[in-house]
Amino acid sequence: MTDTQANSISVKYVDITEDQAGQRVDNFLLAKLKGVPKSRIYRILRKGEVRVNGSRVKPEYKLQGGDRVRIPPVRVADREAPAAPGPKLQRLLEQNVIYEDSLLLVVNKPAGLAVHGGSGVNLGLIEALRATRPSHSFLELVHRLDRETSGCLIIAKKRSSLRFLQDELRARRVVKTYQALATGRWPRGMKRIDMPLLKSELKSGERVVRINPEGKASVTHFSVLKRFDKATLMDVTLETGRTHQIRVHSQYTGCPLAGDEKYGNDECNRQMKALGLKRMFLHAAKLEFRSPDGQKIRVEAPLPDELVKVLATLG
Repeated sequence: MTDTQANSISVKYVDITEDQAGQRVDNFLLAKLKGVPKSRIYRILRKGEVRVNGSRVKPEYKLQGGDRVRIPPVRVADREAPAAPGPKLQRLLEQNVIYEDSLLLVVNKPAGLAVHGGSGVNLGLIEALRATRPSHSFLELVHRLDRETSGCLIIAKKRSSLRFLQDELRARRVVKTYQALATGRWPRGMKRIDMPLLKSELKSGERVVRINPEGKASVTHFSVLKRFDKATLMDVTLETGRTHQIRVHSQYTGCPLAGDEKYGNDECNRQMKALGLKRMFLHAAKLEFRSPDGQKIRVEAPLPDELVKVLATLG
C-alpha cells in the first residue's frame, strides 16, 4: 500500500526504509502528521491506534527498517501553502553551495537568512533549499547558525547521514572555526573561556543566554589575528556548541562582537555602523569533519565582501 497524503481521513500504512530507521515513533508521527498537536499524537499512541507490525508500541519505540506503521485516520487542519523562495534566493543558494556529495552538502549561508522558518519567519534556508531541489526526498539541517551569522552550514541528504554527523558533533569531532570582530582591545592572554551558559526566555518571548553556574559547560578558544585601534579580529574555535556561545563569551571579556544588537555595546555599534558595518561581524569560516563514508572533509567560506570592506576601513 502507498503512503497517502497526510491530510487523508483513511487509515494508511507506511513501510520504514533503512534510511528512516532509528527514529522514535513519536517523532516519526510528528513529521508525518504536520499540524497535528503533540497531545493528539501521544493520545493515539496511548490508545493503541498506531500499530507497528500489528502491535501497539510506546512513544519511545525506535523504528527499524522493514517495519510497517499503521497510522489511523487523523484530520489535519488545512494550512496555508508555505512561502515559496523567489528565483533570486534560489540562485543565491545554489551559487553558495561550497561542497556536495551524495550524502551531504555545505552551504555558505548568507547573513540575514534564518536557517529555518518559524517565530515570525515565513521562509528559512532549509525550506528554500527543499523548494529549490524538489527531487531530493530528504534534506535536513545538521546544525544551526544564528540568523545574523554567515558561513558554513551542513545539510544532510540522508537520515543515516544526519544521525552520523550529529553524533560527530556531540562527540566534538567536528572542528568549527569562526572569524569575529570584537569591539575594543581584546585582553592579552585571553585565549580560552570556560564559562557555563544558561538559556532562558523573556516574557516577550525573546531568547537570551547568560553566564550562569547552573548552565551547560561551554568552552570557546580565541586567537587574535589583527588588532585595530578600536577592535580586534579573531579566529574563534568552538569546543562546545551552545546557543549564542561566541557572542556571550565575547561579552564576558568586555569586548562584545561588533554589530551584535543583543549582547553588544550600543555606542561601539554606532561607531562600527558609521564605518559601514550593517550586521553582526561573525562568520563561520571553516569546517573540518569526517563524512559518513569515512572521507575527511575540510571546507572554507570566504569572508563576505561587506565584512572585508569594514576591515579595510579599520585598517
